[in-house]
Amino acid sequence: MFGSKKKGASKKIDSLVGKETNLSGDIDFSGGLLIDGKVTGNIAANNDDHATVTISENGCVTGEIQIPNIIINGTVEGNVYASNHVELAKKARVFGNVYYNLFEMAMGAEVNGNLVHVSEDELTTAIEGKPGSRLAMEAKAEPAQLEEPDFKK
Repeated sequence: MFGSKKKGASKKIDSLVGKETNLSGDIDFSGGLLIDGKVTGNIAANNDDHATVTISENGCVTGEIQIPNIIINGTVEGNVYASNHVELAKKARVFGNVYYNLFEMAMGAEVNGNLVHVSEDELTTAIEGKPGSRLAMEAKAEPAQLEEPDFKK
């Protein structure tokens, strides 16, 4: 009755990147994708409003993620765009900006970049790079680069 059911998100796993797998290149999928290994490349959904990517504690993605539903418990180095829902579990580490419609973050998760709330329509427009979007320029921006703090001051 009061469970944490994610409305519209795909609950099944259709594709898997295993723990000992290093994949270089872009991934375009539909349904559910579980990443337990390392992906170097961008990840996008095949016109699937219910697509979900889950990055496990062992998973690592270097590249942009553009999926309606994103669950992260591993590491992402790149911008994250979710037109529906982003969930950061306690071991999540994101080095880049997170563009979201709905956002959930557990204690211990880390975002080294900006959190930007946008509507589903604004996010779709920005990802497609249509001129006039307030996010069109940001959508093509590099992930945030942070300097190490100087605690000796």
